[in-house]
Order: sequence, then structure tokens, then C-alpha cells
Amino acid sequence: MRVDAFDFHLPPERIALRPARPRDAARMLVVEGGAVGDAGVRDLPQRLRAGDCLVFNDTRVIPAQLEGRRGEASIGATLHKRIDLRRWQAFVRNAKRLRVGETVDFGAGVEALAEERLADGSFVLAFAGDEPVELLLERAGRMPLPPYIAGKRPTDEADRSDYQTMFAKKDGAVAAPTAALHFTPALLEAIAAAGIRCETLTLHVGAGTFLPVKADDTDDHVMHAEWGRIEPDTADRLNALRVAGGRVIAVGTTSLRLLESAARADGTIAPFAGDTSIFITPGYRFRAIDGLMTNFHLPRSTLFMLVSALMGLEAMQAAYAHAIAQGYRFYSYGDASLLLP
Repeated sequence: MRVDAFDFHLPPERIALRPARPRDAARMLVVEGGAVGDAGVRDLPQRLRAGDCLVFNDTRVIPAQLEGRRGEASIGATLHKRIDLRRWQAFVRNAKRLRVGETVDFGAGVEALAEERLADGSFVLAFAGDEPVELLLERAGRMPLPPYIAGKRPTDEADRSDYQTMFAKKDGAVAAPTAALHFTPALLEAIAAAGIRCETLTLHVGAGTFLPVKADDTDDHVMHAEWGRIEPDTADRLNALRVAGGRVIAVGTTSLRLLESAARADGTIAPFAGDTSIFITPGYRFRAIDGLMTNFHLPRSTLFMLVSALMGLEAMQAAYAHAIAQGYRFYSYGDASLLLP
């Protein structure tokens, strides 16, 4: 499909620079079948059915944005995929000033060798020393806020908690699974009281999620791989739930993409551990999920393509037009939508 089919105009003032407080006070646009309705995140238990299951991503965002120097040159790095204990793949700012074999000093005693330059222009950075890389990042790194926020205000201490979900347990993401940012302990209690179950999986979200689609046609776009895991007992419980008539509702496009990556041809979910670069566009046949809770996505983005595949492009264009007209807040710190085809 033509990428420009997924374009729309978003007024800049609709981009949220801070989250709602408390988190579950955010608004929620409900798109069910062909109908569009206004609600709040706290209404979620009433919008689902007893026996349904919400699937969350328990990845934890690491402070993966680094600023350093190579000689006189200023070098910025955003880590986006772990290779092994000491090596990460990274997008590099001012990459023309960095050559393979040179070392970048990120301050606070953190240095990394530019070990390899990959075909997509990113670098493999090998961190020096014996300390775990996670400790080095806590010392020298910043939370990797999306460009549309970071370009309007500096990252601050509040973002260390604001940009982390309550489910965050497993270090490795460089972008938050933002739909889950709306959840609070009180909301989870209400969800449980309504007979709705919760499960978790892990997908370490990469910085590639923010990369623009540069191709003119979706067939020519290449997704960056991300690592994920679905435990065997989690897959078994989800399969049993669907057999019993419950629905699997992915919380966030990251959960959805991993569930669909693990889906067998018959729609059952297999255990999974490895990379996925699944790219979902209109025409895709969903097998593992029955609905999606997600935030509002960028024009021409792979994530707007995904929600258009789930609900239909015209339906999502109409839903986003409604959201813009009604003052919904967009993107990572913005409001939510519940999509039930």
C-alpha cells in the first residue's frame, strides 16, 4: 500500500508532553465495530467482559540515551538492541565523525568502542570494563523520550518514573510500552473484581519504533528486530481462555506484535523466545488477539498501519479525526484508545 494513505494532520498542541495525573485519569476513545465513543481509562472494566484477559508487556525501559565525545566531536547514541552482555546496537548522532575502532567517552567513567558499522548505518558499541552495562547506563544515561517530546522539553527526573509502567520488571527496552502507562493498582483491582484476567509477556521495545517510514510503499519498509519471550504456561493459559470463550486483549502494540509473532496457523499461541520483526498492515489476518488497548500513533507510522489493519483504514481515519476534534492528547504521554473489531 502507499504510505501516504496513512497520513493525517495533527495540530502540534495535541501532543502530550506530560502524562495524566493520576495515570488512570486519562481519556479513552472506544472504537467498537463501526461505532466511536468517548470514555475514560477507568471505564475499562465496564467496557470488557468477565473472562476476558488483558496482556501486558513487562519490559523495563533503561536510560539508553547517551551523550559523549570522540576527541573534539560530540557523539550521541541511542541503544536499541542488546547483542550480548557488553555489546549493544545503537543509532548514532553525528555518525560521520565516528569510525570503527574509535572509542566514545560518555562521561562518568563510561566508554564504548565503535566495534562495527552495520548496513543500516547503526553501530555496534562494546562497553569497556567489568561493571554490568545496566549500572553504566544508570550512571551516564538518560531516559530515551520520543523525539516529539524530547524536541520540545528536556528530559528530567520525573521522566524516570513517568516513562515506566507499573509492570516493568525486565531491563531491556529503550521505549515504553505506553498503553500500560495508564494503569494503577486501583484500576487493576477494579479489573480483577470485574472477572477480567491479566497476563504478561516480554518484548524489549527498540528505538526503531520511532523511525519514520521512508519508503513510498509499505512493501519496501524493513522493520527492526526486537527480542521477546512468551512463557509456555502463559501461552497455555491464553489458549485455554479463548477455548472457554474469553477474549485476548493486547495492552499495547508491543504485546500485540509478540502475540501475533507466536501465533500458529490455527490461532493458538505457542511459547516464544527470540527476535521478531513482524510488520502488520491492512490485509493481515489476526490470529492471536481479539482487541487492543493502545495510545494514539504518529501519521505514516508502522503503528498507525497496525491499528488500521485491525479496524480498517477508514474507521481509524474517522476515529482519529474525532479524537483530534474532541481534544484527545496524542502519543506516548497521551490518552488511550480501546479497539474492538
